[in-house]
Amino acid sequence: MIQTLTAAHFTDVISLGNLVHGDGYLNETSLAALYQKGISNEINANFVAHHDGKLIGFRLTYAPGNWQTDKWCTPHAWGIEAPKVCYFKCNTLAEPFRGAGIGGKLLSASIAATKRQGAIAGIGHLWKQSPNNSAVRYFTKAGATLIKEHPARWNNSKNHSDYVCVICGTDCQCTACEMLLIFK
Repeated sequence: MIQTLTAAHFTDVISLGNLVHGDGYLNETSLAALYQKGISNEINANFVAHHDGKLIGFRLTYAPGNWQTDKWCTPHAWGIEAPKVCYFKCNTLAEPFRGAGIGGKLLSASIAATKRQGAIAGIGHLWKQSPNNSAVRYFTKAGATLIKEHPARWNNSKNHSDYVCVICGTDCQCTACEMLLIFK
């Protein structure tokens, strides 16, 4: 079951995020800030997935206009004005539920919400080293195109100074694939 993320889900979202992505990926403060970036015009673009009453996945998405491009973004290559683009921050699923279409359902829910917020496209940085490169594969299947690869995207981030990558440890060298999804 897919539903809108609320503060009542925070503890479970933090636990799952840190399990899948590494310790320090999320905490109460960071999740609260990420959550607020997903809300615009009283529409929330953040969603969770449940199975048998247990949280098994989540998608965090920033509303168009609620985020700023940075050195990891290539807006001149998008062909769309940045204020009309949402940002797909994170899609996370518990291991036993990957490959079952749940990530796509979470993405569809966020797309529907961000369209109502005024977005015509979304950009994300997909984790190239995800298991079997599933993040990039799923986003490509959804219709996204690769804009640019950004090596060591999550290394020494001031926003995640205590982050420990599940692959690299404290010196994360994982590549982020900047991908654009134009909405139909």
